[in-house]
Amino acid sequence: MFRQFIQAGTCTILTIGAVGAAVSASAEQNGAGARPACQVAGALVRVPALPEASGLAASGRSPGRFWAHNDSGEPTLIALDSSGAVVGQLRLTGTTVSDWEAVAVGPCPAGNCIYVGDIGDNKASRQEIVIYRLPEPADTARPVERVDVLRARYPDGAHDAETLLVTPKGDILIVTKGETGPVGLYRLPSNAAPGAIATLQPVGKPRDSGTAGPAERITDGAVSPNGAWIALRTKTALLLYRADDLLSGRWTEASRPSLAELGEPQGEGVAFGDDSTLYLVGEGGKKSQGGTFGRMSCSF
Repeated sequence: MFRQFIQAGTCTILTIGAVGAAVSASAEQNGAGARPACQVAGALVRVPALPEASGLAASGRSPGRFWAHNDSGEPTLIALDSSGAVVGQLRLTGTTVSDWEAVAVGPCPAGNCIYVGDIGDNKASRQEIVIYRLPEPADTARPVERVDVLRARYPDGAHDAETLLVTPKGDILIVTKGETGPVGLYRLPSNAAPGAIATLQPVGKPRDSGTAGPAERITDGAVSPNGAWIALRTKTALLLYRADDLLSGRWTEASRPSLAELGEPQGEGVAFGDDSTLYLVGEGGKKSQGGTFGRMSCSF
């Protein structure tokens, strides 16, 4: 198992190994094309600033920048470069952290926004969930004070969730984890606005009839920049879907690459860097240990 780590004593200098060659698409056919294939690209690195790394999203404004966060503590986004080095921290004024589990970047009325999903609910007891929306800044020099608060509830009772998706068209969706109920897909109504509580809309039927086993629980997801693919992840695998399928409520996996070779202590987040590269973050395994940052090269 691939378990090489590159460690640093501070949050400012981290490196990642050179990208491995992308594998060619498998000859096996599925629907319109070959099954996607992925392989580890470089070493897994430690990020001391992210001991409880939970979500990850690629910047829409600054190529090579990523936004990450811990799932507890201060309401702060950690800016990373493509090697996993911390390049800044962005505090969200006027927000709180109940259970931050996901971050996404996508279009919004202001142009391009960061969406932070305070959607975790380990006991499935929250009356509502919160999505914070803020215009993506060019840098992290000043705290962000203009933050919209979008509140929502599920139509069928509370769920634990760790996945927030924003498509290039601006659709906002949540995939439930599968620990407190079935894995399901829900869409935020397009007219959801700050100051009101929206009711999420189920998309199709849940993936399963009951709760998912530990290896099947969804810990994050991302939409490719071209909008063609959606990657969901568990702690051990990538679940790759054609966006047209999943957004229509069809849980038809195009491929399921294993993440075992990456060697994450506890895999959590995923983001597309471009249409063929996926970046991943995870918890360090203990709160005293830094989180992890890795990369997969994929052919679609």
